[in-house]
Amino acid sequence: MLATSLGDDGALLCPLEPWQAEEFLAHLDRGREFIGRYVGLPDIVTDLESSRSYLRSYAEKAAADTGRIYGIRTEEGLVGGVLFRTMDVAQGTAEAGCWLEPSAVGRGLVTRAARVIIDWAVEERGIHRVEWVAAAANRASIAVARRLGMTREGVLRESYLYRGERYDMEVWSVLAPEWRAARRSGAVPGPSGGVPEGPGAA
Repeated sequence: MLATSLGDDGALLCPLEPWQAEEFLAHLDRGREFIGRYVGLPDIVTDLESSRSYLRSYAEKAAADTGRIYGIRTEEGLVGGVLFRTMDVAQGTAEAGCWLEPSAVGRGLVTRAARVIIDWAVEERGIHRVEWVAAAANRASIAVARRLGMTREGVLRESYLYRGERYDMEVWSVLAPEWRAARRSGAVPGPSGGVPEGPGAA
């Protein structure tokens, strides 16, 4: 599977695979404290073996068509990623998520990458509903949901126990007809203003 352009700045969306475990670990080490404020990924991936195991779990999900993981690359290398944590093609539902190291914040990379994978899920895999669940305190993630044209459906009060603290979780979603209408109107543009290629495109 090849890379997908995220725009004129040279950023790319690429699959993350088990053989990239060392690079993935180094990337998380650079942003461990920042990423770990609201996302449990740095607590799961702590060494090379856990890095390999985590990426292997997503390779297995991809093979079973129940999830996907992609890295965001810039000229600095791997700086973040987006994923479908869950994906139920029969039900037409998926939950998307993201992470980013601090050096890459403020460039719109997550929003552009999420547009690509949502477009692929809707148009290529027939997904009807894409969810985005974020801690209410994670304003950056919620801003991405807004930019993606998602609707805030509600708050799961103190539903997420993380590092000894309970967090309210906001649930956002976009439905396939809404996504297509927003794309036609230009309200949710592709990475370069047009319709993006799917995650597996060159």
